[in-house]
Amino acid sequence: MESSINTLNQKSRLKQAQIMSVESLLSINLSIPDYQRPYKWSIKNITDLLVDTENAINEGEKYSAFRYRVGTIILHFNKKTNSFDIVDGQQRCISFLLLKLFLKPDMTDCSLLNTNFSHPDSQSNIHANYLFIRDWFAAKKDADRERFLDAFSKLLEVVVLVVPKESEAFQLFDSQNTRGRELDPHDLLKAYHLREMRNYPYDMQRAVTKWEAIKPIEIKELFSKYLFPIMNWTHYQKSRAFTSKEIDVYKGINEASPYSYASRAKKAMPAFQISESFIAGSDFFEMVEYYLYLLKFVQEEVYKYICLDEGLKRILKQSKSVGFGYAKQLFECAVFCYYDRFRNFDPQVVKKLFTWAFMIRVDMENLPFDTINRYALGINDNSNYSNSIPMFSIINSARLHTEVASVPVTVLRTPDEARNKKNWNDLYIALKRINGFEEVG
Repeated sequence: MESSINTLNQKSRLKQAQIMSVESLLSINLSIPDYQRPYKWSIKNITDLLVDTENAINEGEKYSAFRYRVGTIILHFNKKTNSFDIVDGQQRCISFLLLKLFLKPDMTDCSLLNTNFSHPDSQSNIHANYLFIRDWFAAKKDADRERFLDAFSKLLEVVVLVVPKESEAFQLFDSQNTRGRELDPHDLLKAYHLREMRNYPYDMQRAVTKWEAIKPIEIKELFSKYLFPIMNWTHYQKSRAFTSKEIDVYKGINEASPYSYASRAKKAMPAFQISESFIAGSDFFEMVEYYLYLLKFVQEEVYKYICLDEGLKRILKQSKSVGFGYAKQLFECAVFCYYDRFRNFDPQVVKKLFTWAFMIRVDMENLPFDTINRYALGINDNSNYSNSIPMFSIINSARLHTEVASVPVTVLRTPDEARNKKNWNDLYIALKRINGFEEVG
């Protein structure tokens, strides 16, 4: 431990990187600079840390050379304080400190213990996370605590990068906390599921090869525009931006899970349902490939039923507004969800879903995504809505596809015109026409 610290001190004037144990890291004279944000890690983050560490400990007991690298810590040597300012990685450093402090209450060899956490958010999160760690270990044996404590010096590693100039520290801090903070969620999921496949190197290579052959934008749009909104709406929840904070829903079920629902999922694979979970690892890559193909198939086929009407065909081709795009996305999500469950294109259902999705465009002067969110859940807090139908919940719970076909969708408005007559009355007339309320011509 002492040699690692000495080496780090020798390199404090150079931009150098080295690998060291978390135990050694916490023994360095660390400090948190004023420009750092408050401690924000939640109980969910701590849960992930504890579970990942426990899994790493189990792996370490199988393979003596195994080490678990928990990330990169960027430091800057502050001559004024003779300490190393944490440029990036303070959330992990404080969390590991809380864990070690619980495991070894009499510890005194960490300078972060002297930090004055004055921000209310830091105080609240530190208190809540420490209590959670205590409760998490309540059901553990003393031997388990010793295993965790040993992991600090023997298993858990970090890459420590020392930045020689304060200007570089600010530059890196800005990069880490603005441009670089939010990683693409699908790339994080790729890394997670590859790690779940670490015992199957051939399958890992095959998954990577197939993944790299797909355009990243296609994977991004599959999750952000279709899978994630449908998952939320079928479970009667508002959707939101699909970011790295939302990836847990696609981490799947561990292959070794003893839970009853896991056994059921194993038997179901590789038959996927958007609203249901799957087995982590190779099935994730199979699922992505499957739904990319299915989405393209649905988008190519479904408009054949709608574009029999020349008026609608023209409107779909010419309309470029954002609100119209949201209504179109809502329709495609609804049909995607329906086909995923029932595997047919019943013309009556397609017409019903199209009418329901585009009536919100007819009903509204402006159509932001928040309105689409509420409309998808059947929340009608606006008297201008013609329909209050939780369509995705209905599809997800329907036993027969005819139950969807029989859902009543209101078309006629009072007054008998689109809310924005100038822009959307042609759409309103076309919707009436395909539902038998207007003569052709």
